[in-house]
Amino acid sequence: MNYIQNLDEIVSHGNIKLRRLALEIINHALNKADPYLATKELVHLHGDFLEVGGNSLDLKKQGKIFLLGAGKATFPIAKALEEIIGNRIADGVIICKYGQSGALDHSRLYLSSHPIPDEAGLDAAHEALALARATREGDIVFACVTGGSSALMPYPVEGITLEEKKLVNQLLLTCGANIIEINAVRKHLSRIKGGWLAKAVHPKAHLINLTVSDVIGDPLDYITCPTVPDTSSFEDARRTLDKYELWDKVPASVAAHIKTGDPTLETPKEKDFAGHLLDTFIIVEGTAACEGAAEKAREMGFETMILSTMLEGESREVGGMFAAIGKEIIMNKRPLKAPCVIIGGGETTVKIIGKAGRGGPNQEFSLGAALGLDRGGEIAVIGLDSDGSDGPTEFAGGIGDNFTLGRARELGIDLFSVLNRHDATSALTKLGDAILTGATGTNVNDLKLMIIMPKT
Repeated sequence: MNYIQNLDEIVSHGNIKLRRLALEIINHALNKADPYLATKELVHLHGDFLEVGGNSLDLKKQGKIFLLGAGKATFPIAKALEEIIGNRIADGVIICKYGQSGALDHSRLYLSSHPIPDEAGLDAAHEALALARATREGDIVFACVTGGSSALMPYPVEGITLEEKKLVNQLLLTCGANIIEINAVRKHLSRIKGGWLAKAVHPKAHLINLTVSDVIGDPLDYITCPTVPDTSSFEDARRTLDKYELWDKVPASVAAHIKTGDPTLETPKEKDFAGHLLDTFIIVEGTAACEGAAEKAREMGFETMILSTMLEGESREVGGMFAAIGKEIIMNKRPLKAPCVIIGGGETTVKIIGKAGRGGPNQEFSLGAALGLDRGGEIAVIGLDSDGSDGPTEFAGGIGDNFTLGRARELGIDLFSVLNRHDATSALTKLGDAILTGATGTNVNDLKLMIIMPKT
């Protein structure tokens, strides 16, 4: 599948050769992270026997089959399951982001807002929880919960409104916190996250999680948190609000709820699922895009290094670090010799204070890198959100090369000012360097890619 929708625009200027090569690698990386294909490889139906990762279930001895899911990589999993299992599926509730294309034949498809939740998501969450509570002994429940479910399936605890939850979400997304810290708070404000959806499923029903990781290290309760036991606590939520000085910014109802930390409202832990039938499969790991990019780069003849799949920190600064590594390779031939490809993965963040323009962490990464590149060597750098939507924008990320800084000056664009205003989208669109993929159907760790040719 070809994901890059504006390829012709991106390769019409700058270092055209490197841009084409970099985008070819990116396209291959996204194909290697396809959850639809991964589901088809894991789940098989042979007559009355359903095989899931080596487990064989005799459907003549089982009850009904249900699908439950929410997230940016959820639709392809649900679609694959429907094609495999067909009309044996009794019902399903699948919640996706606005703009999701396609239809499901045996499940109810709901659309809602991401990254800030809305009423449509709340209504859909009610349906998901109701379906979970309707399950009975012997039923099979496939849960396809993937990254983005926190916003797409909101269900605040009693005493906290959706508007208050939206404000908290916005504060968490712009304070510089990582996803572990963010979700420690969000799980403790929810009736559905942090294992509560799994707890609503009948303990003698067989709950099977098929998920895609978008979190560094693939921790289950931060990937598919509604349907597995939680490892975080109210204390972890308090630490996040302490660390980022959010107590006076969050609504009073939220501050009181987390400060009190009512033990009866603590999220379900491993011990709470004793005797439950629960299996979990990470069908696409968080590093899949990085590994796919490395595979393609080596196939193309480049010396290749995955620098790290655990990148965190301020996006523009990580971009600057990549530029510095690129120049080190050009000048001193270390840690690799050009021609080469450097790959990174993880989840960098953007801390916003005050008003901001439009952009996202991967767009800021690409511009941060471009500031450190010059005509001294041939380098192209890409920052890409694997789901196709970087921050609250329609773009997946951005590209920069050794001509970008000069082109920006010619167009009257001050990249320093753009980054200080967090308005990366405006600069990248003027430069023709914003990458458009649309929804990719996957959602693994962000991908950072740098391709380097020797100095001539």
